[in-house]
Amino acid sequence: MLVSNIEIIPGKRIAKHLGLVQGNTVRTKHLGRDLMAGLKNIFGGELKGYTELLNDAREEAVQRMMQQAESMGANAIINVRFSTSSVAAGAAELFAYGTAVILE
Repeated sequence: MLVSNIEIIPGKRIAKHLGLVQGNTVRTKHLGRDLMAGLKNIFGGELKGYTELLNDAREEAVQRMMQQAESMGANAIINVRFSTSSVAAGAAELFAYGTAVILE
């Protein structure tokens, strides 16, 4: 499955437009990450626990989006975008969406 954030794939023709596909996940922080993040706020530096959390969430959302596209018969997803939002105290959603297509 080809996944791209551009609207066309050079050298390929879109044979069929299948529609919007999406995947999401909601993740929460845990106490250990919160404590380490608090210390990093004092001393500065990357919040590696949160970076890892967001990378895992993005991967899971993309996998869910790809599963939906495959079930529609797509061989590519174009114009992929990501969005995040806070859904509750300490919980955030990562949302991936794009257009499922069949490329020739």
